[in-house]
Amino acid sequence: MSNDPTAPAPVPASAPVPDGPFRPEPGDRDLAPQFVLPLVVRIERAAPPARTDALETAARAVLVMLADARSTGDGAWARAMRDWQDARIRKVVRRARGAEWRRAGALPGVTVTGKSAEVRVFPPVPLDGWPKDLARLQVSGTDLDDPEPPAGADPCAPVLWLNPGLDMSAGKAMAQAGHGAQLAWWELSDGERAAWRDAGFPLSVRTADPARWPDLTAGGLPVVRDAGFTEIAPGSCTVVADHPALRTPPGGAPGA
Repeated sequence: MSNDPTAPAPVPASAPVPDGPFRPEPGDRDLAPQFVLPLVVRIERAAPPARTDALETAARAVLVMLADARSTGDGAWARAMRDWQDARIRKVVRRARGAEWRRAGALPGVTVTGKSAEVRVFPPVPLDGWPKDLARLQVSGTDLDDPEPPAGADPCAPVLWLNPGLDMSAGKAMAQAGHGAQLAWWELSDGERAAWRDAGFPLSVRTADPARWPDLTAGGLPVVRDAGFTEIAPGSCTVVADHPALRTPPGGAPGA
């Protein structure tokens, strides 16, 4: 399951692009030490999780890490979280089972459980400084399926819409869903973040209707665009983060 950082599509030279985690060209963030947010999904041979549940659980795991008290202020993970967010926003999803999963669970982190999925998220680590019990885990080689088509998304809750024209592995899609959740988190006010956290970070991950996808990407919602290092073409829109608080009603501002 390979999953690399995302970056927006190239823009004309006349249009300035502020430095950011998804800037297409090198910027100040590239000069900072580079970190990665590790996520490990539990995939037992006899009982793999459903694909959609794994994507949703990974997205919630990213939000849980962002909201954890240890990730802010003087918390134990705060320095690593700041360094990670000041550089490129990298996420890598690996898979584990049996003893591998138990060893991963002994490392500092948080396990988030869905209906059938378990995902453990760890504080960011340097690109070349993975703990050995995580570094040895496989990135690719396993995909996931949905035994039944997922139910329709709740229109009153956040939805991470996947590009219907892209074929992504489960790991790639989990990382992209995590990116989308993080972009939504950054756009929310403190009060909106607290409300989402207190509700348990409800969200859905669904593949968008092809006819609706252009409107979603052009509607002012946070959009994840891939750098194109693996699986898909550079600049591809992968996820639109559709949080109710960020939707713009006709004639109004977001949340109005």
